Amino acid sequence: MADKPKTILLAITAAALYALSTPFSKILMTQIPPSFMAGLLYLGAGLGMIPLCFAKTKTSGSAPRKITRKDFPYIAGMVALDIAAPILLMTALTKVSAANISLINNLEIVATSVIAFLIFKEKISARLWLGILLASAAGVILSFEGSDSLTFSPYSIFAFLACICWGFENNCTRKLSDCDTRKIVIIKGFGSGTGAILVALITREKINFSSFIFLAILLGFFAYGLSVFTYIQAQRFLGAARTSSYYAVSPFIGALLSIAIYREFPCISFCIAFIIMAAGTFVITKE
Repeated sequence: MADKPKTILLAITAAALYALSTPFSKILMTQIPPSFMAGLLYLGAGLGMIPLCFAKTKTSGSAPRKITRKDFPYIAGMVALDIAAPILLMTALTKVSAANISLINNLEIVATSVIAFLIFKEKISARLWLGILLASAAGVILSFEGSDSLTFSPYSIFAFLACICWGFENNCTRKLSDCDTRKIVIIKGFGSGTGAILVALITREKINFSSFIFLAILLGFFAYGLSVFTYIQAQRFLGAARTSSYYAVSPFIGALLSIAIYREFPCISFCIAFIIMAAGTFVITKE
């Protein structure tokens, strides 16, 4: 049986690594279009995991099982959703601030938990439902374009759809969490990365070959590869809904990084949403 504090630390590490993605992706997308950016991030995750496959590492609990034919539907779903989600998120990032997108990402918890409850029959307590409600309310506030405007930002919809895709994907990945984590990340990386690049080519996105491509791949290794690796390790023992609750610190780290990098003083609506989202996260993690 895994040590609980250790598995919680894995979930929080995954959150901190993923938090790097939003603010730095927005910088890199000054030279890289959305679908290409999504593809490079996942290819970086896959490439980075290859050396780890040859390294002997200690694993907690029983030895990982082999991937079998019955896993193929979950693998297909995982790859397809990981193609769609980052493309949607990168598209949202082109028009919405990195800080806002970072906090909206917390709705992934809502999607993961509700899907885990409705489809995979994981138990959700009243406290967790309260946290979900608070996170949803904050997400609605963040979807508007400023404290002095009641105009809904249509690009926020892309971020919401990305969260729903990742909610389904997290639950597909949960069904594979007892397999070799490194192999799952490699499948995610190369499958989803190749798919996103094909989408970019089909939609005729143009990319300038520069050092930004290498930086995007490097960001993908840390923010997607190592993040997913530690996330799946945590999921193996905590379950999809519980892991997502600890993963909830990621949007706050991302939002604070974005504010520091872009030196944009947050508006009133952002501050209100931040407080509500923090309250929801506190309720969830204190269960």
